[in-house]
Amino acid sequence: MTPSQETALEKLASPAWSRRPTNLATAVTAELVERIVRGVHPSGTALPPEPVLCETFSVSRTVVREAVKILQEKGLVQVRQGAGTMVTPQSMWDMLDELVLGATIAEDDSLSILDDVVVTRRLLESDMAHVAARVAGEETVDRLRALVDRMDELVGDTVAYHELDRAFHDTVMQASGNRIARGVVQALESQVVNTARYTGRTERSLCVASNRGHRRVYEMIAAHDPQGAAAAMFTHITEAWVVRRSGSGKPDRLQR
Repeated sequence: MTPSQETALEKLASPAWSRRPTNLATAVTAELVERIVRGVHPSGTALPPEPVLCETFSVSRTVVREAVKILQEKGLVQVRQGAGTMVTPQSMWDMLDELVLGATIAEDDSLSILDDVVVTRRLLESDMAHVAARVAGEETVDRLRALVDRMDELVGDTVAYHELDRAFHDTVMQASGNRIARGVVQALESQVVNTARYTGRTERSLCVASNRGHRRVYEMIAAHDPQGAAAAMFTHITEAWVVRRSGSGKPDRLQR
């Protein structure tokens, strides 16, 4: 069977649901997002017509129409009069959307999407660290110091360590007062924090090295040194990701 024949069959294949989902529109949307991201339905092509989708997913036209509406909201398709439902270019996709980002990460063997996630985090968190160093009060400084000290004690317990790691970064973000930037970082992190590709290596020595970066960020914020805090956060996020992804053998794109 040729690749084109396999793709044609996949376009019409029923989903491998172990049981019929309670919310059919949500389930159909998730399946179509994955198929679009995988290239089963490439950009510039039309989704199968409504009757075919109804038969493929064993659902009503109402369910298919609701799923298509959700795909439109995610930027994945456009409904064009006379042309059908067209898959849009990747540049139009909502990459902060949970389904879109998750499917893209799963499909990306090069790790370039995760590199982009880290670059985005680095830019936003460096700026928030800069602001935090200017405005952080005694309570915030004390909390950061307590977190860093506690993480030093937990470097042998990677699960507990990473919980406090996230708390440290969130404390810096909250101190900055930038709710939009914090929300973007949290949205990105929620999609990748539990994936093996993002977590990478987690042994004790890496936690030790990571917490040296945290301590440097804390020290710059405690000294009310905005430039130093921004540089420390930039270096910490870069170095932590480079080490975590080092086992992949893939070139990174962080040197920007």
